[in-house]
Amino acid sequence: MISFLAILIDGLIYSSWLFIIAAGLTLIYGVMKILNIAHGSLYALGAYTAASLSGLWLSMGFAPIGSFVIMLLSAILVGIILGPIIERGLLRFMYGRDEIVLVLVTYALFLILEDVIKLIWGVNPYYLYQPYALLGSFEILGLTYPNYNFLLLGSAVFTGLSLTWFLQKTQQGKILIAVIHDSEIAAAQGINVEKFYLITFTLGATLAALGGVLTAPMISVQPGIGAETIVLAFAVVVVGGLGSLPGAALAALVIGLVRAGTVHIIPELDLFSVYLVMATVLIFRPKGLFSSQEERKI
Repeated sequence: MISFLAILIDGLIYSSWLFIIAAGLTLIYGVMKILNIAHGSLYALGAYTAASLSGLWLSMGFAPIGSFVIMLLSAILVGIILGPIIERGLLRFMYGRDEIVLVLVTYALFLILEDVIKLIWGVNPYYLYQPYALLGSFEILGLTYPNYNFLLLGSAVFTGLSLTWFLQKTQQGKILIAVIHDSEIAAAQGINVEKFYLITFTLGATLAALGGVLTAPMISVQPGIGAETIVLAFAVVVVGGLGSLPGAALAALVIGLVRAGTVHIIPELDLFSVYLVMATVLIFRPKGLFSSQEERKI
């Protein structure tokens, strides 16, 4: 019973983290049809920015609780600065080209940003443990977990519900859905498609940075965290179905629970379990769990 509970809790926590980093990636692909490999670097930049600014806040003797506000501002800062710069300065010149070209462009951008990170922050790890320890811990059936996990879980739920509400209940969200289904028809009806591309990429970049910000107190922030993250995010997006938000949520839950179970039972197969889930799903559903039907143009 205790082992099952540990797998369930660890799986939910890991799923929350997976969904936050994958939500922005699947949103960008759904609207812009871009597999953004640079998403991993935006995640890393969020983690580094949060570690630096929150560390500065704490070193100046300000209230530790304020570090949570600084962390949130760090994600917004990375998103609203780098999102428009990347989309307007680079990606808009690539629209209409083959998807493979866009993948190569974002991969090149990923390599550049990884070097920029090393130039700014160096290769030594950064630590931001104070917010993680500040919230204390709780105990259930002899198992102790940090209360910070509730923040991670709540952030994932809030992210999913907010994006769903925006897409289904707001006028701008419904226009965005029209752009997702057919950008050419949307443009013909007078919709400023490029404006929605800019908004989408900025929002996706902010979500990537938010994932890094929330992860920073749980790990040592060091070079390479973006590369590992983008691989896992791609696994979630592919399993769920490219561009599907509900699919990303379900895929994150499945992968999170499977990996948690593997860590507790067969830890040697930790990372392999993610690819096993992906391979199994793609055998039976080549386009993912929530693949949408593609329109055939005549």
